[in-house]
Amino acid sequence: MREVTLFLAMSLDGCIAAPDGSVDWLAGHDPDGGDGGSYDRFIAGVDTVLMGWRTYHQVVTRLAPGRWPYRGLAAYVVTHRTLTDAPADVQAAQDPCALVRRLKTQPGAGIWICGGADLARQLMEQDLIDVYDISVIPVLLGDGIRLFDGGLPPRSLRLTAVQSANGIAELIYRRYRNP
Repeated sequence: MREVTLFLAMSLDGCIAAPDGSVDWLAGHDPDGGDGGSYDRFIAGVDTVLMGWRTYHQVVTRLAPGRWPYRGLAAYVVTHRTLTDAPADVQAAQDPCALVRRLKTQPGAGIWICGGADLARQLMEQDLIDVYDISVIPVLLGDGIRLFDGGLPPRSLRLTAVQSANGIAELIYRRYRNP
């Protein structure tokens, strides 16, 4: 069965975006320092990406306007809106949990939950995330869009890897079920 990975970055105080939705603080200590190849290693193992409307909108308007960075991946945007002018490999989806359950039964590589917090929350509530690959950026935002904002059921996770580059700590956890 395919694995679902929440692969994203958050500030040390748990935010995935500033209050206005911006993510210009994601670079780490050195904006040109990179992430030690973490993204390249990760993306090589996935063929599907899911994101919420706000993440999609930010990608196409601010982060990569005019260039879809996930070309070659099956892409789903969780939204009730009609996607106009979307790249050909982008589809709208309304029920992320049903979508993930269906995708997990189909052949393919990994499934990437790219953002945002609302989408991640829905999948966490239904225990549909297998791997939490969280990069902690060395910044305290003080306020913003939080990844873990309370009200979630308890989950046991097992730390499987820790890596660091450019001041960024990447923590990789797997879902853990007691025998």
